[in-house]
Amino acid sequence: MAIGGDPAVRQLTHRFYALMDTLPEAARCRAVHPADLSGSEEKFYEYLTGWLGGPPLYTDKRGHPMLRRRHFDAAIGPEERDEWLLCFTRALEETVASPQLRSIILDPVTRLAHHMQNRG
Repeated sequence: MAIGGDPAVRQLTHRFYALMDTLPEAARCRAVHPADLSGSEEKFYEYLTGWLGGPPLYTDKRGHPMLRRRHFDAAIGPEERDEWLLCFTRALEETVASPQLRSIILDPVTRLAHHMQNRG
């Protein structure tokens, strides 16, 4: 993986959830997650690993991601979506040095975040 392999994906996902857990401006997004974020962090790490070109950890363990369906119980409106993107963007900026790689990653992730929105 161009971002630095497994350690970089771990660092990105860990920083993402640390930001979500601590940024006051991410409170709505944090509220739709379980109290213990470790399971969410592990699933996101597994998903990103495969999505970024590494081994398909998520699909090997859990099958097809069906992300929208798996998140339908979570009320994801524009605020939650934007707060999620804020955390992801900051984590990406802090952990991936290359602006070009960040852009390559962020564009489809932004589209995915908009696709995940399930409330007005």
